[in-house]
Amino acid sequence: MNASVSTPTPVPAAGRFGSGKEVRRVEDDTLVAGLGRYTDDISFAEQAQLSFSRSPYPHARIVSIDTSAAAAMPGVLRVITGADLVAAGVEPLPGVAGFVRADGTAAATAPRRPLAHERVRFVGEPVVAVVARTLQQARDAAEAVSIDYEALPMVIDPELAIAPGAPVLCDDAPDNISCEMRHGSAEAADAAFAKAAHVVKLHIVNQRLAAVTLEPRSIVADFDKASGRTTVHMSTQMPSGVRDTLCDAVLKIPRDQIRVRVPDVGGGFGMKTGMYPEDAVVVFAARALKTPVKWIADRSEEFTSTTHGRDVHVDAELALAVDGKILALRVHSLANVGAYGTGVGVAIQLLIGPWVQTSIYDIQTIDFHFKAVMTNTAPTGAYRGAGRPEAIHNMERLMDEAARQTGMDRIALRRRNFIQPEQMPYTNPMGQVYDTGRFEHVMNQGLALADWSGFEARAAESKQRGKLRGLGIATFLEWTGGNVFEERVTVSVLADGIIEVFSAVNAMGQGIATSLMQLVVDAFGVLPEQVRVVLGDTDRGDGFGSAGSRSIFTGGSAVRVGSERTIDHARGLAAKELEAAPEDVKYAEGSFTVAGTDLKIGLFELAGKQPDHRIFMDSTSTVAGPTWPNGCHISEVEVDPLTADVEVVAYASVNDVGNVVNPMIVRGQLDGGAVQGIGQALLEQIVYDAETGQPLTGSFMDYAMPVARTSPDFKTEMDQSTPCKNNPLGVKGVGELGTIGATPSVVNAVADALARNGFGARTTQLQMPLSPTRLWDQMHG
Repeated sequence: MNASVSTPTPVPAAGRFGSGKEVRRVEDDTLVAGLGRYTDDISFAEQAQLSFSRSPYPHARIVSIDTSAAAAMPGVLRVITGADLVAAGVEPLPGVAGFVRADGTAAATAPRRPLAHERVRFVGEPVVAVVARTLQQARDAAEAVSIDYEALPMVIDPELAIAPGAPVLCDDAPDNISCEMRHGSAEAADAAFAKAAHVVKLHIVNQRLAAVTLEPRSIVADFDKASGRTTVHMSTQMPSGVRDTLCDAVLKIPRDQIRVRVPDVGGGFGMKTGMYPEDAVVVFAARALKTPVKWIADRSEEFTSTTHGRDVHVDAELALAVDGKILALRVHSLANVGAYGTGVGVAIQLLIGPWVQTSIYDIQTIDFHFKAVMTNTAPTGAYRGAGRPEAIHNMERLMDEAARQTGMDRIALRRRNFIQPEQMPYTNPMGQVYDTGRFEHVMNQGLALADWSGFEARAAESKQRGKLRGLGIATFLEWTGGNVFEERVTVSVLADGIIEVFSAVNAMGQGIATSLMQLVVDAFGVLPEQVRVVLGDTDRGDGFGSAGSRSIFTGGSAVRVGSERTIDHARGLAAKELEAAPEDVKYAEGSFTVAGTDLKIGLFELAGKQPDHRIFMDSTSTVAGPTWPNGCHISEVEVDPLTADVEVVAYASVNDVGNVVNPMIVRGQLDGGAVQGIGQALLEQIVYDAETGQPLTGSFMDYAMPVARTSPDFKTEMDQSTPCKNNPLGVKGVGELGTIGATPSVVNAVADALARNGFGARTTQLQMPLSPTRLWDQMHG
């Protein structure tokens, strides 16, 4: 008897490489081999280099600038001052729009010019630019510029900045308050607090952070003499936004005069979402000299003059009934927005963070009052999480402290106040609508994953080794999307067997090209090597870019819709070729067939029959609203009572991120984000000297960051049981979720370690970063 051998049915490409599969990142072979092409790798013949002379004062009047010695030095092509730019008609960067001061007048901020003019307001502000043939020539000449300053009184602390008699940064804001916002009802909150059985109060400082990227800010501007256009190669997350600000607001030139191209980007973290003053100077210089000009920031410039993150001083109060039900939340804060208020920096603290301040808890009575305060420090802006980490840290610290002070179990307290699934869609007191959420379900999984019930045994073992073990939790959500829900893509099916997709979202190390490729594989059923994803070119298309964890749910959704529209368009073309009705033409795995016949034509063969040998689709689509990813992050720490050193010894998280395109990439985003959140909890802080206004953390020698060897082994799981209803993919933004959950989880763990070991009275005093010196002081008063 002959045994028959069955041939396995081939698995379609989408089943092997599409959504839900841990496909290896297509970017990695080039990047890991050191073959990535970053902005500094781009050079041109006759290229010039630019260097800045920066303010050594936190606040001063520019009395005079003598550039004659610098201009006469070898290789120098041009020395540019703020007065030169004003004379040339170069405008300040956009300030704060859409916000008001307490008296109803428009938000106030001093004009931030590409080069300081008449007055400097923080150490590191660019004052003079020197363009020379070589970088060393430019640096030498920048040091030869003679600037006479008249020092002015300065202030770096937002609480001191609003005090009577404080130095004034902007004449239109004599109190140094750029703008402020109130949300909720102070009267209703007062009534709720008056009848509360328990009131919990905390003063929380969310310290200033640097968004440290491997690649610093980098730009090369290449002027084309034939066309008069300038092509700007730069490391940015938002090429269209940079071009629009540069053309519309600063240089006042038509947008078609500037093309922005983005090569590989060595990290962004929100810090590269907009245009910097230095970018405008480089482009101005290239256009004025009609030659390529390059500027690559050094690390000191990054620490002193990029936008910083966080820096919020908060007084937070929680009113609770006797059964633990939250009656009201009061949050009053001072956000240090630095020397110049910006639209992004203000919105993050006065609006975006507050959108999630009540988090996943059913709280409807709020009293929020937020002030954006100007000081003689670098401006603040987006940094991974952008307002949401601050808000969630406030909420989760209050929840654990409420449990401690009332004697309630902190898990039971959370269960008592969770928004329930049957309340969805749920409108929070800030008017934000959560489309989905099963918060208790996610927490239950987190407790199991972390072995919450087994903690006491682990704490006893730590105690035998002389360590204080603590257990921390954060249950929370976040908002993603940037509130820009429209996205454009182009899809080109080429006769040579390639499907090329252009998107305006941008790669910066997060693997977005791989995820978009998988979505194309889903739609077309082709192999990954037949897909080419093109990003970062304003001549190819416009879009918002990558910020606010929006790349996959808006950009990815646009790719899905654009791909489907391309197939529908191609179906009509195939119907003509096959002389069939369009409704009878079916598409699968790269071919069109006519139902009930053997008629067939391949997708790429069909493209070759078109007049321009391609099938092209320009598609714009819109998602219905933001996404609300959420999670339960649980950490365990050991505190050395002799040195106050803290080690994160365990970290488990369950994350509701909706449907997952690539689990490997999502885990990488969650864990990487958590490392940055741990960094804020324990290590990182930008420090200015209170007496001189000088930055004390201007290098890696002074600014501590987490490293791989001190990071915990993460246990990271994803709950896909609650897809988002606002986009066709059902995905939720994921890039910032880990950062938002990690910080309060770790701080709560340290507080728990202290409370379990006789330091309970100190838990309300904990302030980040919980470095050994700071924690020792807080433990021992």
